[in-house]
Amino acid sequence: MGGAQRGGLPVTASRVTHVLDSTMTHRESGTGVPIVFLHGNPTSSHLWRNVLPAMTSGRLLAPDLIGMGESGKPDIDYDFADQARYLDAWFDALGLRDVVLVGHDWGGALVFDLAARHPHRVRGIAFTETIVKPMTWEEFPEGGRELFRAIKTDGVGEAMILDQNAFVEQALPASSATPLAPADLAVYRKPYPTRESRRPLLRWARSMPLDGEPADVVARIEEYDQWLRSSPDVPKLLLTFTPGAGTMMTADIVAWCAANIAALEIEHTDAVAGHHTPEDQPELMAAAISAWVERHGLHR
Repeated sequence: MGGAQRGGLPVTASRVTHVLDSTMTHRESGTGVPIVFLHGNPTSSHLWRNVLPAMTSGRLLAPDLIGMGESGKPDIDYDFADQARYLDAWFDALGLRDVVLVGHDWGGALVFDLAARHPHRVRGIAFTETIVKPMTWEEFPEGGRELFRAIKTDGVGEAMILDQNAFVEQALPASSATPLAPADLAVYRKPYPTRESRRPLLRWARSMPLDGEPADVVARIEEYDQWLRSSPDVPKLLLTFTPGAGTMMTADIVAWCAANIAALEIEHTDAVAGHHTPEDQPELMAAAISAWVERHGLHR
């Protein structure tokens, strides 16, 4: 991703920041108001490789979450609280204030959580294919129920994710509408060569808030849902596409967002995208986010 350019801003090589007892790596380009892009499971900042160069303004930063991508792998539990703690420390280390946040998958949940806890830091939020509310198994997309029931089963989840690396080797390619290039899959695979290195992937997968479990994650989501309902001064943008492979945000979830998230704009395009929308439609995402940023003056 270093030095890449696709008609927009050039993207720098990775930068390493000391955070707590470890390090976090991020990619960066541009100047001005910080716009932070957070990935989910099992990806990394590589997810944004074609989005960032197509953005039209801003200081664009895309970190690898702790234990993922090129960031350090300290001996921690990698639960939601750990991820939020290291992310907070990364924001502090870089002196990031008054930011626009963009999130996908668990990166979206971290965006909401950070905004709810530090509302003074946030200018606006854009998100796609993320966790907006606790769900019942019946609300969860039917195509993913069997997979996540297996992941949440003791012994079975360990075999799938820790031993077989199934979230990278199988789930990731299967949830993109366009074929993932072998070179890109290799980038996503590289941080997880061993059973131990894959612990963050299992923890994230088991954190999916279904039927009230895990309780600590459900509690955090309920807290950020309250903030989402009561923050009309913060512009928010939900990007949706024609559903493709592995789409998580169903029509019912999108309708819930419209009814429960203050100051929300929903931008839908007919282009097809699977769960990993930045893989499938990066240019459309960058164009929509850039236009929204400029429309609300978030770049000034």
